Amino acid sequence: MLTIKNTFGILALLCVTVSQVASAEALPTPSMATPHVVPSAPTIASDAYLLIDINSGSVLATKNAHQRIEPASLTKIMTGYVVINELNNGNMSMDEEVTISEKAWKMPGSKMFIEVGKKVKVRDLIKGMVIQSGNDASVALAEMIAGSEAVFAQLMNKYAQSLGMNHTHFVNATGLPNADHYTTAHDLAILTKNLITKFPEEYQWYSEKKFTFNGITQYNRNKLLWQDPSVDGLKTGHTESAGYCLVASAKREDMRLISVVLATESSKMRVQESQKLLNYGFRFL
Repeated sequence: MLTIKNTFGILALLCVTVSQVASAEALPTPSMATPHVVPSAPTIASDAYLLIDINSGSVLATKNAHQRIEPASLTKIMTGYVVINELNNGNMSMDEEVTISEKAWKMPGSKMFIEVGKKVKVRDLIKGMVIQSGNDASVALAEMIAGSEAVFAQLMNKYAQSLGMNHTHFVNATGLPNADHYTTAHDLAILTKNLITKFPEEYQWYSEKKFTFNGITQYNRNKLLWQDPSVDGLKTGHTESAGYCLVASAKREDMRLISVVLATESSKMRVQESQKLLNYGFRFL
């Protein structure tokens, strides 16, 4: 039989239990941190590649980045870098006219189709070099700035040294094959980062998709400009010995990446592999 004393005891115990339950319900639910899983970089069908975050300088993916390679027309990134510096130093102007030499006119490989003895404005030669990858335009600019392509190559090497491109040596302004003409994926990334950050207005040249000169319209060989709206540059390269190469840059929100993909087997593959690297960087890092 329950006594009054026992009844009060049971009531007290129930009150304590209810209070504890209420207190437990009032406590915040512990938050569990969502793990940020970063997978390994995708397999890239390239002899050498590099992906960097331009703001932090962080390397996001890499393979053989310090291996000496033949740059082919990626050389013209440095040619353009020298040209931009000459413009900014007041040593030439966009409207200045350049008389085309026989050497420039005769250059093999990709052309903007300038004619010997004709005068062509610097702005047109720049577009011919950047958009159409014209070897003729590159030599014409080199001769205009330095008197000869050989002396211009000395300028290229001085700029390379100043940027810390310690495994690079140029002998021409075009990228035509030469045993003493070489660079690395790492050095190309250094050059590209400096071009983009120091000369943002001039960098916009590299986003142009086509250029018409002498009645001939040619299209930018960087097909990522059509495929990915965040891509706004930069330069392709190809020779039989160098394979198909592409240095690209893209910006999504506040993040800008540079990808360097070298020695792929086709023009389609250099685009495909560059896109894989850029998507990986923006998605996971």
